[in-house]
Amino acid sequence: IDDIMCTTLSTLEPVFTGTSEDITEENLQARIRGMILMALSNKFGWLVLITGNKSEMATGYATLYGDMAGGFAVLKDLYKTQVYRIAERINELAKRDMIPRNVFSKAPSAELREGQKDQDSLPPYEILDEILRLHIEEGQSAEEIVLEGFERDTVEYSLKLLRRSEYKRKQCPPGIKVSKRAFGKDWRMPITNHY
Repeated sequence: IDDIMCTTLSTLEPVFTGTSEDITEENLQARIRGMILMALSNKFGWLVLITGNKSEMATGYATLYGDMAGGFAVLKDLYKTQVYRIAERINELAKRDMIPRNVFSKAPSAELREGQKDQDSLPPYEILDEILRLHIEEGQSAEEIVLEGFERDTVEYSLKLLRRSEYKRKQCPPGIKVSKRAFGKDWRMPITNHY
């Protein structure tokens, strides 16, 4: 995508003059890939699967019109830690590494900038996923989750990300429901402030 990225940045240069590089340029990469995948889908009648998981959908750690571009969200109702467990199980059942080992050993990353790691912006998935599960599936409040032993700042930050990302989830393609409360019909929250 280098050529398209350079052309896009050149096109935006007059408007971006005087600003510093930030998440805007990172998201352009995801959006360019999404555009290419959707063009292939259009041309050949393919269905683009988005690979965002429930952890990413919950926290907004997915790019609208980028990695959220597609027709079906196959991992939408599985937390990141569940995706890893399923991937490990697939390798175990296959008795070989169908999913490369480095997927499990390298730190999770959106890979939109050099050295980027998900944990630069998010709590570790083992903690984040449990906080989200307690709130989304079990209906626990922030205070109840803190009483479960989680740090208050981490709980409040995680739930703040959840609330701020509702508008993205409204635009996400449909996906498989595996939990007792999936995003979509099970999770109906307004997009407005102070609900």
